[in-house]
Amino acid sequence: MDYLYTLSGFAVGAIVGLTGVGGGSLMTPLLVLLFGVHPATAVGTDLLYAAMTKAGGTVAHGRKGHIDWAITGRLAAGSIPAAAITIFVLSQLPKGSNAIGAIVSHGLGFALLLTSIALVFGRKLRDYASKHEESALRQCCLGKITVVVGAILGVLVTISSVGAGALGVAALFFLYPKLSPVKIVGSDVAHAVPLTLVAGLGHWMLGGVDWSLLGALLLGSLPGIWVGSHLSAKVPEHILRRILASMLVLIGTKLVFA
Repeated sequence: MDYLYTLSGFAVGAIVGLTGVGGGSLMTPLLVLLFGVHPATAVGTDLLYAAMTKAGGTVAHGRKGHIDWAITGRLAAGSIPAAAITIFVLSQLPKGSNAIGAIVSHGLGFALLLTSIALVFGRKLRDYASKHEESALRQCCLGKITVVVGAILGVLVTISSVGAGALGVAALFFLYPKLSPVKIVGSDVAHAVPLTLVAGLGHWMLGGVDWSLLGALLLGSLPGIWVGSHLSAKVPEHILRRILASMLVLIGTKLVFA
């Protein structure tokens, strides 16, 4: 099965290279629904996979000055403690029961539905935020709101491994509409590394990481990302994002109501 995992990693990596999103939102449900991997193991493995792949992206964005470290710090101030608390709560669930699997599976479905909404309506949310940028709430509490958003992402990502990409970018576009898109993406990628690392290590402590699976996925995804990024200029992004959103709605609905 290792070669199938590698092939799947390549396919998901290519989609990430083409659209900029789709890592956790495709990889985790693929492992659960197609390969029958236990939901908790799929999430834990994908979290460490995301931490490793996005670390390289963080270095690249950082060298180009594409990261707003203040925003990244605010997100992390909320997400890291939230991830640690979520892992602690999961560790208190009865051993040997399917409670963790059920929570992860339903959380994954919910996160996929939210991600599909972010993909479809991201531009409209950004336009709305631009028109209301001078609101009193935004002026007085933007930093605190960013920390709260980070905490929500921390819980969601720890449970499902989904949300650090598309949801994080959508949230930052809504909160900081005047920030350049490249800085939004760079700051989100930089925030995803410590979040997915902490959450992934937490799942590892709970026994939810398959290291051989992780290696097989990385073997395929890294060249896949390279191929996808080179093809991205030749394929209309809005079409790909709509197709991806439709897939996530179908998968998310199946997981939520399973």
